[in-house]
Amino acid sequence: MKFVVYEEVFRALPDYCVGVVVAEEIDNTKSNETIKVLYENQMQKTMEILQNVNLKESPALLPYRQAMQAVGINPNKYPSSIEAMLKRVQKGHLLPSINPAVDLSNLVSMKYLLPMGSHDMDALTGNIAVRFSRESDVFLPLGESEEESVEAGDLVYCDEMRIRTRRWIWRQSDVGKITEDTRRIFFPIDGFANSNKEAVLAAAEELEALLKTHFHCETKRGFVDREHPESIL
Repeated sequence: MKFVVYEEVFRALPDYCVGVVVAEEIDNTKSNETIKVLYENQMQKTMEILQNVNLKESPALLPYRQAMQAVGINPNKYPSSIEAMLKRVQKGHLLPSINPAVDLSNLVSMKYLLPMGSHDMDALTGNIAVRFSRESDVFLPLGESEEESVEAGDLVYCDEMRIRTRRWIWRQSDVGKITEDTRRIFFPIDGFANSNKEAVLAAAEELEALLKTHFHCETKRGFVDREHPESIL
């Protein structure tokens, strides 16, 4: 299985890059008090850091807003996952605990101010890719039971059967969400070579280390950019 970013994406976003972390043989069934404490502490730190910050003009988030506009996505109507998360935390709303693996990725996402996805690899069909959608593509929204058609030209994460994330880093599908039964996870960390590549690499390294420490699982780390558009998962 591979993760691939199509050349059409790099033509629109030349400095786009993605940090890749894979966890295998993970046991996500047990509660983890250490992760819970780390998660809550990071929320508190993030809340303090974001005091009096205009998120729409934040140097950390501006590249994502500009990239979304460049590919025809309204960042006000469809904010990136990291902007939506930080907005909630900034307002003093504690993020709910989902499960240990998701909580771990969310705390790293908050620490580095980077959008981070999580996909159940056993629910993927073929490779997973970032490309522009086609008229035949479908998407199952989180918590829904009926698939919806997607207009052509939407920047998406997808496998060979369906879209996994709509509007690039806005919202993931119900298919492939991380549950207690998930055993293999692909974590993409989206960024830009010219603005936050070092943060992407550092976040990937820290996430991998945390996964090893708290889950004692097998891990793999990679990096995708225009010069290296695919990574073995």
